Amino acid sequence: MSQQPVLLPYADPAFVADPFPLYRQLREDGPVRRAVIAGGLDAWLVTRYEDGLAALSDPRLSSDVQDASDPRLIKQLPRFERESMMSNMLRSDPPDHTRLRRLVSKAFTARRVAGLRPRIQEITDRLLDAVVPAGRAELVADFALPLPVTVISELLGVPADDRHDFQRWTDAMLVRGERLPDPVVVDEAWQQMRGYLTKHLASKRDRPGDDLLSALINAHDEERRLSHDELIAMSFLLLVAGYVTTVNLIAGGIAALLANPDQLTLLRERPELLPDAIEEFLRYDGPVSPGIARFAREDVEIAGVTIPRGATVLVASAIADRDPARFPDPDRLDITRRDNGHLAFGHGIHYCLGAPLARLEGQIAVGTVLRRLPDLALAVPPAELSWRPGGLRGPARLPVTFASPGDRAG
Repeated sequence: MSQQPVLLPYADPAFVADPFPLYRQLREDGPVRRAVIAGGLDAWLVTRYEDGLAALSDPRLSSDVQDASDPRLIKQLPRFERESMMSNMLRSDPPDHTRLRRLVSKAFTARRVAGLRPRIQEITDRLLDAVVPAGRAELVADFALPLPVTVISELLGVPADDRHDFQRWTDAMLVRGERLPDPVVVDEAWQQMRGYLTKHLASKRDRPGDDLLSALINAHDEERRLSHDELIAMSFLLLVAGYVTTVNLIAGGIAALLANPDQLTLLRERPELLPDAIEEFLRYDGPVSPGIARFAREDVEIAGVTIPRGATVLVASAIADRDPARFPDPDRLDITRRDNGHLAFGHGIHYCLGAPLARLEGQIAVGTVLRRLPDLALAVPPAELSWRPGGLRGPARLPVTFASPGDRAG
């Protein structure tokens, strides 16, 4: 296996639109492959399913970026990641991770999430009510984005008037591509976000409600289980992670169906397949690409390759989830696929806490779109769809047409 690093070409629109030919080649080249990722950083890609599954549970691979040896990694981190991401459970290891996760896990149990179904359906129908008469929509801005933003905002007690601002700040902070974003723009967005969270948490402290942020404030003020920095970081993580990937799951899933008309027809005919369809969207073209970063605490051997201490390891879930050794005919979208143990939500102690909520939102969103928007079709040629580059994958825009009530009456 050649260890000449491969460059992930985020400046190439063809790669951004469809990275899977290159991903397939990387997997065929070998189970572990050096790569140059965004920002010119070096990483070791773990490209095969079984190796990725094991790596995500390996305690020698840390989630804490401070275990990375490349000084450029810390230096390139935007201020918001240095100040926030290092204090939350996404970038922590036990025992801190165990403590932080326990504080919020009760809000995302399957039973509690299931209780949100009527409200998620109500929000979904309201958003579609606004576009149905026109017979066309841009399904990211009109639907896939505001749905999870509204759901997580209500769960965290964020007023409706504030949601556009935090969404705008998040977009500025999370933009990724071949080049690093302007640090001035990113830092300004973070300062505004941090200032907003500080004021919002103060308001919640004065007037607590039956929401998750009020419970976290109690954990900080009375139980002393959460520091101030951790409280800010946890609030930020829940707001951002609560919607960003779900937007891509909904929009990406609909885009996948439009590109595979046989599967679209099958799902219309058999809506009971919706849960399986959501899992297949996550496997086939999930919202995180190429994968999940870890950092070697010590020299680690994976598939016969020694990865040095301090190296960045990218468990390439988007590549591993099309491993033919695990998934038959992996490049085909198949909503009837069984035994779909994909890695899109991770694995092990960092398995995505919001997975039940994302699944429910995805099922309701896609199912309702198919039920309420007959004759759904792209409004542009598939080659003209624009995709988000690097890290978080999904359509940037999804213009569609469909039969309006007037069309059906005529």
